[in-house]
Amino acid sequence: MAENKTITVRQTASPIRRKSDQRATLVGLGLNRVGRVRTLEDTPSVRGMIAKVAHMVEVVD
Repeated sequence: MAENKTITVRQTASPIRRKSDQRATLVGLGLNRVGRVRTLEDTPSVRGMIAKVAHMVEVVD
C-alpha cells in the first residue's frame, strides 16, 4: 500500500483584521495562533486551503 504523504504548516501571521473566510480556513487547517504547527495529509483540498491563506502560513520542510 502507498504511504500517505503529509505536509507541515506553521502559522506566521495573525488572523486579526482578516476576512472571515480566511479565518475559517485557518480554523479548518487547525491553526488559530501565530507559531502553531500542524501536520496534515497532502491532499488537493489541503493544498487549496494553504494557497488561500499563503500570506499567513508557511510550509515547513
